[in-house]
Amino acid sequence: MKVAILGGGIAGLGFALGLHARGIDCEVFESVPEVREMGVGITLLPHATRELEALGVLPQLEAVAIENYESVFYNRYGQYIYQELRGRHAGYATPELGIHRGKLHRVLFEETVRRLGPARVHTGHRCVRVDQDADAATVSFALADGSTRQVRADVAVACDGVNSTVRKQFFPDDQVCFAGINTWRGVTVRKPILTGKSYVRIGSIDTGKMVIYPIVDNVDGQGNQLINWMAEIRQPGEKMNDWNKAGDPRDCVEIFRDWTFDWLNVPELILQAERVFEYPMVDKDALPQWSFGRVTLMGDAAHPMYPRGSNGSAQGLIDARTLVDLLAQPNVDPVQALKVYQDQRLPATARVVQTNRSVPPDAIIMKADELSGGKPFKHIDDLISQDALRQISENYKQIAGFALKN
Repeated sequence: MKVAILGGGIAGLGFALGLHARGIDCEVFESVPEVREMGVGITLLPHATRELEALGVLPQLEAVAIENYESVFYNRYGQYIYQELRGRHAGYATPELGIHRGKLHRVLFEETVRRLGPARVHTGHRCVRVDQDADAATVSFALADGSTRQVRADVAVACDGVNSTVRKQFFPDDQVCFAGINTWRGVTVRKPILTGKSYVRIGSIDTGKMVIYPIVDNVDGQGNQLINWMAEIRQPGEKMNDWNKAGDPRDCVEIFRDWTFDWLNVPELILQAERVFEYPMVDKDALPQWSFGRVTLMGDAAHPMYPRGSNGSAQGLIDARTLVDLLAQPNVDPVQALKVYQDQRLPATARVVQTNRSVPPDAIIMKADELSGGKPFKHIDDLISQDALRQISENYKQIAGFALKN
């Protein structure tokens, strides 16, 4: 069997590493001519690091990441709401990591090239369309040098992201869903916040929300960290941010002008950013199917979701492992394997997409705001118990697939 992997992102590279480990021939085709360290931060939850450990890349990632100790929630007045331990500190077998997305991608890409060999990892190959007959799928590529190429394989798996060409081929009217929430993402060099291993959420989308966590320790040799932050707010009727445009911290700092707490000056964090990117908060509605004969979708091509709860990478890696296991079965029928993969993963990821829209982890803060009328409170226990807040957190983990088993 030969598998063509269309896209060399997190899901595609994880899929390639998994196939190679099971002795299945595969090739990766990535659209960009050169893979570089780009982007900002990403959090790898325990169900993501479990998959990465199985692929044999977790030690390399831990070496360039920060292991999260806790997740902490505050309202927009800087008042404490809830805290819980994370990853190994909470009893999981693998850690929760904050890492620069570019470093994660580099580790996965270099390991894929090392294991598969450079002849099986192609850059500058943009998928134009996929056709198939009874025996194989044929992928047509536009190459970076202006030429074209066709590749035949038993299976073609589209890991080509939220703007997937293959998804659009099967669903021409497919569109992103924008609910009026714009975001800005940045990285700032500064001294550690709280424990120096804290994943912090402040506020809510209706009045301004910040997600803040470190991704590089001692980045300057003076004890400062590279802090990743994301600012977001819901403004119905607002134009959708352009994710192809560099952001300006002045575009969002006014939302947080009064957020100066004794433990963090939020406007200062934003204005001192090394770089800022604009992003709209978008996802897509669940599809009726992913698999079409010898072709299927994976990762963000299959189920783009709001970047809440740090779940997109984990779900893509679980997609990859699920399909690897099915394709590795003796005397497998590839078409049937793709159908079973779809039936196993589509409903599970659709639930995560919907939950990220309606009851994300920061529902904890939204609940506190609801009970306080959006005003400061004396103590969170006067409004709601820590057990009740913990249950909100546990409900999300259950749906997302990383609840700690007893």
